[in-house]
Amino acid sequence: MEASATTTSGRVSGAVESGVSVFRGIPYAAPPVGEARFAAPRPPEPWAGVREAVEYGPTAPHPPYEAGMADELPERDIPGPECLNLNVWTPGTGERGLPVMVWVHGGAFTNGSGAEPAYEARAFASSGVVAVTLNYRLGAQGFALVEGAPANRGLLDQIAALEWVRDNIAAFGGDPDRVTVFGESAGAMSVVTLMAIPRARALFRRAVAQSGAGHNTVSAEDAATVARVLAERLGVRPTAADLVGVPQKRLHEEQSRIAADLRGDVDTRVWGGRLPVLGTLPFSPAVDGEVLAERPVDALRAGAGGDKDLLIGTTTEEYRLFLVAPGLIDHLRERHVTAQADRLGLAPGAAEEYLRRAPSPGDAYAELGTDAVFRIPAYRALEARAAAGGGGRTYGYEFAWRSPRFGGRLGACHGLEVPFVFDNLPGPDEPRQLAADMHAAWVRFASTGDADWPRWDAQRRPFMRFDAPEPAVVHDPGAETRRLWEGLRD
Repeated sequence: MEASATTTSGRVSGAVESGVSVFRGIPYAAPPVGEARFAAPRPPEPWAGVREAVEYGPTAPHPPYEAGMADELPERDIPGPECLNLNVWTPGTGERGLPVMVWVHGGAFTNGSGAEPAYEARAFASSGVVAVTLNYRLGAQGFALVEGAPANRGLLDQIAALEWVRDNIAAFGGDPDRVTVFGESAGAMSVVTLMAIPRARALFRRAVAQSGAGHNTVSAEDAATVARVLAERLGVRPTAADLVGVPQKRLHEEQSRIAADLRGDVDTRVWGGRLPVLGTLPFSPAVDGEVLAERPVDALRAGAGGDKDLLIGTTTEEYRLFLVAPGLIDHLRERHVTAQADRLGLAPGAAEEYLRRAPSPGDAYAELGTDAVFRIPAYRALEARAAAGGGGRTYGYEFAWRSPRFGGRLGACHGLEVPFVFDNLPGPDEPRQLAADMHAAWVRFASTGDADWPRWDAQRRPFMRFDAPEPAVVHDPGAETRRLWEGLRD
């Protein structure tokens, strides 16, 4: 069976799959190729007749994941110039006024797409939601701060996609005034960043940030350093005019090399002493003063997005993904934990507390990384919302179910909750009731702005902990190590 809808660019035909209508690969912006490679997104060219929208469109160019991570983070690579496209799942184009959920994918701002199997959003449509997934420009092409190009092109792409939703989603049964933007990892960081941008936050009512908060931006000075080093290694100037001619493969090679450099022993003669911190993403949103005026967490403290409902949280053991999957966890020693704690500015004795709590130095390092990169930034976002006030409701969650992979060592790691949210579990052994519960919570929040647990406040610190056999409210999870971070990661 076919489904059809009329957009501002032309008519599209999709497919009816398992009782829901699906449209894939609809362009929301023109192809970012040639001189447009580092330009702001432009509207797509209208088309005559009916455009077939049954297959996923091209994905944004990206390098492969590093060895050890590719198996855990599979991603599609669909070549083609029209990579600024999106996908829509709807109960039916004849519906009216349904809530809308727009997914921003993760991938460290260098990888991923809206076409990944984990993001198949049929369950949302079956639950009465119009769901959208999208692509945006990645890596240097999306985020390098270069002369002659607007900053934060990847964010501008996301905004362009949300503008497409505003202008077109009614044709798919959705209500443009009931949009929830949600995402995981870099997608969650994007969500909180969009809350800090007036042009963007006018396009949605609610936000869900899964394992990402308001700290993962770089200053204009640091972004300029990254662009300078990238250009030097490519043998060009750090300008759009020069970079537009660099082959994609060569650009990816050097951007991956830069990311690897900043995870290792850093040459301060190249990078200075500011940029390298655990969790640094060199190609991420820059506080450029135009697109993004300040760090998102600072914007939240000042009341930005205070009228938006926000659901934000983490998994319990985020950082284990980055240590267990590539086989690093057994090679870490106490000195590595101590050095990282010192580098992060923790007080003397903090490393000993992490080591005391964990069965091995690798496990201690995993807990330290979870706090530094994910949990503490999420707490700071929650605290910022509580301090600023506003009419928006705020909720916290934690995903605690532990994966059996790697003999159980992967734990409740980064990204594990995504197929539960989408109610799209890949195998028969996962707890399906937990997926149903988590999915229903996200649908309820998107539909009403309410969650089925207490709102977050700075005194009780309630979180919904999603775990088998059933979710339960907990208060101040991780309090023992949270207190070690007082005055840090602000």
